Amino acid sequence: MPGRGKHRRPRRNPITRGVVAAGTGGAALTLPLLGATYANAAEPQSAPAAQTVRQAAQPAKSLTYTVTKGDTLYGIAEKYDVSGGWKQLYKANRATVGDDPRVIHAGLKLKVETAKAAAAKKATPSSAPAKPAGGVTRATPAAAKTYANNLDGWIREALDIMAQKGIPGSYDGIYRNVMRESSGNPQAINNWDSNAAKGTPSKGLLQVIDPTFAAYHVSGTPYDPYDPVANITAACNYAADRYGSIDNVNGPY
Repeated sequence: MPGRGKHRRPRRNPITRGVVAAGTGGAALTLPLLGATYANAAEPQSAPAAQTVRQAAQPAKSLTYTVTKGDTLYGIAEKYDVSGGWKQLYKANRATVGDDPRVIHAGLKLKVETAKAAAAKKATPSSAPAKPAGGVTRATPAAAKTYANNLDGWIREALDIMAQKGIPGSYDGIYRNVMRESSGNPQAINNWDSNAAKGTPSKGLLQVIDPTFAAYHVSGTPYDPYDPVANITAACNYAADRYGSIDNVNGPY
């Protein structure tokens, strides 16, 4: 971040809309990260005319798919009508794909859950709480919201805190800047630029220097620039003050 202490990093090409193609042992190209998710409903098949006994419905499918050359997360999600589209497919296979959803390789084995399988899970009845004496059902306290310990979870938790504090910003705006600044590594540190030479290297997901972190730290988050949520919220607080929103940041800031 220039101005208030943020360093300028070499510009990299921002994430653009496209399609990630699996390579043979190499990195693939880009897939749509900011667009809407699509899913085609499977067309029902008519039973043979001679069939007189109605067959039981086939169980919903969850399968393992092996990535081949030319595949994309978007294409696989479309092919198998994945509930939630390519984003859900990536979320379910993040450990296999890695931190960059734009890159997949031939030979990777992905867990694929069709929309039909997801619907079947939702339709499974849950056990209803027993009514106490007198026929009055008492409400149980809502479970505390939890977040995944990964980039998706960190961004979502930061957004919830930002909403409470009135700090603007969107998922896509944060994700885009995180990938440019640190590639999603919360332990990233810049030890080579002018800020580092002055003893204040840029740190964390959104590469915040200590003075900026101290000035824009958001209460309720750990006072630690390497903490993913604290780093995101502090950076977004700074960006809101300087640029109006992290969404308006498209390069070194």
